[in-house]
Parts: sequence; C-alpha cells; structure tokens
Amino acid sequence: MAVLCKPAIAVPEHIITQDDTLELARRLHKDHSQLKLVLRLIEHTGVLKRHLIQPIDKVLKHPGLDARSAVYEQESKARVPAVVRQALEQAELEARQIDLIVYVSCTGFMMPSLTAWLINTLGFRSETRQIPIAQLGCAAGGAAINRAHDFCRAYPDSNVLIVACEFCSLCYQPTDLGVGSLLSNGLFGDAIAAAVVRGRGGTGVRLERNGSYLIPHTEDWISYAVRSTGFHFLLDKRVPGTMEPLAPALRAVADQQRWNAGELDFYLVHAGGPRILDDLSRFLEVPPEAFRFSRATLTEYGNIASAVVLDALGRMFEEASPREGHRGLLAGFGPGITAEMALGTWTAAA
Repeated sequence: MAVLCKPAIAVPEHIITQDDTLELARRLHKDHSQLKLVLRLIEHTGVLKRHLIQPIDKVLKHPGLDARSAVYEQESKARVPAVVRQALEQAELEARQIDLIVYVSCTGFMMPSLTAWLINTLGFRSETRQIPIAQLGCAAGGAAINRAHDFCRAYPDSNVLIVACEFCSLCYQPTDLGVGSLLSNGLFGDAIAAAVVRGRGGTGVRLERNGSYLIPHTEDWISYAVRSTGFHFLLDKRVPGTMEPLAPALRAVADQQRWNAGELDFYLVHAGGPRILDDLSRFLEVPPEAFRFSRATLTEYGNIASAVVLDALGRMFEEASPREGHRGLLAGFGPGITAEMALGTWTAAA
C-alpha cells in the first residue's frame, strides 16, 4: 500500500504580523466605509503571522503581471529544490527512484511546468511522469495526495513526489477593495511543501481510500478573475458556511471504509479560516483539539493554500503522537466548491 511519508516545509524569511496587517489596513484604507468590519474579520482569523517571499513594501507594489511571473519563476527555482531534497531524504529515496512528480500551485503559472525544470536539474530520470495542477486552489494539496495514491495503486512499486509551491503574496491587488479581498490580504501566506508517497515501505500515513465531492452550483464562490493585471481573488461571504454540506461527504467516504468519521485518531484538513475548523468540529462531533495541527498552521503561517495539508501532516510527525494502526482523515477544500478527501492508517517501516 502507498505510504505518505514525512513532508518537508519551508516558509520565506520576510514576516508580517497580525498587528502589522491591521496597521497597514488602517493606513491604506482609512476612508473605506467598511474598515471596522474588515479589521474585525482580520482579527478573528487567528493568523498571528505570515511569511512572504518579498518585503512588504515590494508586495504592496504592482509591477505588472509579467514582472510578477518573473518573480514566481525566480523564487520557485531558488526555493523549491532544498524542500524537494529534504522530502526525498526523509522518505529514504533518491531522485532517480521517483516515477511521478505532482506539482501544485495556484499562485503562479509556468509552461513548461516547474516539473520539467526539476527533472532536468535535480537528477530525476527523463522518464519521470509529470502532473502539474494549477486550478484547484487550496484543494490541490489533497488532490495531489489522491493522484499519487491512484498512481501507486496502478503501479504498486512506484514512488511519487508531491510539491506544493504557493506564493500568495504575488496575487495582491491594490485596487481590489471589496471586504472579501481585504480579508484575504490578512489571511494568506507564502510557503513550499513537498512529500513522497512510497509504493512500498516507508513510515507515515498508509493511504487506504480517497474521494472527491463538489457542492453543486458554487463554482463562483471562490474564484480568480484573470485580467491583464493578473489573478484577482474573489471570495463569496457564503464560503465559511461550506462545512455543513461537506461534512456529510467526509462521513460518506469514511463509511465506504466502514469507519466512523467522528471517531478517528487524527484529522489533517485545510485551514481556510477558524470557522472552517470550528464547524468541522461541530458537524463531525469531534473535539476542537482534533484539528490542532491545522489550527497551528493557520496561526503561524496563515492560509498557505495547497501546502496547508502537508504542513499539518508535518506537525503531526513532529508531535510523534500517532501509533501503529491509528486511523485518520486528510482533506483539502477549494474552488468548486471542491473537497479532496483521503483516509489513512499510520504505519511505521519494519
């Protein structure tokens, strides 16, 4: 069975605190009619700090989509290799033993994908297959795990590298002044994560089953408007309430495995905001402590999009709390509204 190994995580060196964010909002939007609401919403995110690939003064400028695309390529090539090498080392594999690279990112675009550059640069075989995923947003971390699982089921001796590279700060749009846009300016952070799914052996989460679910007719609740100035993030005020229709989908996947979604040993889910975690706790009937890993990611890094699930998994590894046979749920939520869900059992290499 495929095993999701210990992930590697890296956040950039430039830090912005919640206090910094609130002060910027007061200064930049002092005449905004809903400033008090925006400040209150940012305070309630629980995000105490975020990490950015550029100093905040550069983030606040908009040099144009072409310049931002150049920054995305430069920074990804500078930062991703070290994370990939660490993930391979933690999985006790070498680059030439990887059969597929799944690369997910919704905050920049390259063609060919960064996967081609990685294969040419880091010693992967020329036969290595590539799956770049660009349009699943925050759900892509879960999707990457699930596509890696599917591949290992089809080719049982294979190994898959997952890479999530999210530079959310490159999507800042100074002219977007809606409440949802201003809230997102205080919520999203930058990060890179990578992990290996081993077809044989390995310590981590043995993947048992996966599934997807899309809430009908919600495709405009989370979206990008793609304009000459780049990606303009659109967030509907109904998004925080999406756990009520998604919780039954999580239960249904667990039921297929004859598990009770409310009685698992660990939960690693996308932390889009505190209400997502609070509602999941309520609808799945599990204690709030069950989502401590996801909540810690949100508090320390903000919403790091597709990298959240892998960062939460890394925190569980560091806590060393799971025991052989412990059962758990992994899930990413994103545009669509889409849920990518996986069930797994903790296993240690013999």
